[in-house]
Amino acid sequence: MNWLEISLTVDGELAESVADVLARFAPNGVMTEQGVRFVNDEDEGTATGPITVRAYLEVNDQLEETRQKIEESLYYLGMITPVPTPTYKQIADQNWMEAWKQHYKPILIGERLLILPAWLESPDPKRIPIKIDPGMAFGTGTHPTTQLCLELMEKSFVFNGEWKMEIPASINHPPLTVIDVGCGSGILSIAALKLGAEKVLGVDIDIESVKNSRENADVNEVGEELLLGQGSVAEVLAGQFEFKSAPLVVANILAPVLIRLFDAGLADLIQPNGEIILSGILDHQAENVIEAGQARGLKRGEIRRMKDWVAISMLR
Repeated sequence: MNWLEISLTVDGELAESVADVLARFAPNGVMTEQGVRFVNDEDEGTATGPITVRAYLEVNDQLEETRQKIEESLYYLGMITPVPTPTYKQIADQNWMEAWKQHYKPILIGERLLILPAWLESPDPKRIPIKIDPGMAFGTGTHPTTQLCLELMEKSFVFNGEWKMEIPASINHPPLTVIDVGCGSGILSIAALKLGAEKVLGVDIDIESVKNSRENADVNEVGEELLLGQGSVAEVLAGQFEFKSAPLVVANILAPVLIRLFDAGLADLIQPNGEIILSGILDHQAENVIEAGQARGLKRGEIRRMKDWVAISMLR
């Protein structure tokens, strides 16, 4: 099946009227698109500028008649207020999900990890696979913030060049519990368990992220050892979950949010001699995040960079 896209770029006042006209002839609905202006790093964005209104018409025997009716309706609307000439574009139908999957490849992380699209077989059986079926939540493994965080996490499970999980517990052991603040897709929580943690608590303020984390946990055959819940630092410290602190805490969130979470008690989640791995930080924001951690008694550890992004390890 092929489609004919019809679009008009208009100002905000006219957009609703144009959308109403197109909606009469487009059974699949109408889409509007507008630019976004960001005031600062935390701003969720404010719509600005002209609006493009789009609709899609099925290419069939009635297409030309439908097109004439649309142009006639737009002509009558133009008698009230000027309306631009619509633009038409042929669109070939395809399975968009399958087409997208073709461009999603396995990603090697550090020395032992492998981010694996859930529908693919592992190309390297020696690596630890973390299967991800991307949903609405943040954290598919393709972004530098996630990769940097995973690289530092991997090092938390290494002792004298060997994997802690392969060393007798009497000598050393990996962080047995981990807290993942802002768990997103669950990728960091799942990785921690596969690297050797016995139990991980993942929390997120977005319930859809919590659901997506559980779905990805199921794909990875991770069960009750991953505790998931809606919430953030305050809820964990309040004792709403099984444990309130851990030797390893990870938080892959935007830098301004990390600084705000330090004010909410983020450092209190870290057990004595423990570590927190912070990611989601742009290069120019790194010093402010470090200062926020140091103000809570944390010591700066390793810093890793990829493109414009930074991940930071801090020690308690």
